[in-house]
Amino acid sequence: VQLQASGGGLVQAGGSLSLSCAASGRTFSTYNMGWFRQAPGKEREFVARISWQGIYYADSVKGRFTISRDNAKNTVYLQMNRLKPEDTAVYYCAAETGSTGWDYWGQGTQVTVSS
Repeated sequence: VQLQASGGGLVQAGGSLSLSCAASGRTFSTYNMGWFRQAPGKEREFVARISWQGIYYADSVKGRFTISRDNAKNTVYLQMNRLKPEDTAVYYCAAETGSTGWDYWGQGTQVTVSS
């Protein structure tokens, strides 16, 4: 499985950005998909997850970010609204194809929120 993330950029606080992650694989609809982020000097952290079991968000983004997927396009999205400077990070998409955790990762896309 290959994941290609895109859509990052520079935005002012309060603005919006939309990230996309295109995946290879013929069974994309069966994958759990997620977004993570890593800020400078910090560990990678969970942002959002979407699967047949439901949708989950980190408390820090709940109500501002929306994860969605289009199985016909093998793509998962992250709509980010009301962005804050603390949302600045490299954002990674990930796929969970089995029962062993997040086993495939995209290359990351930079999101920078200026104050």
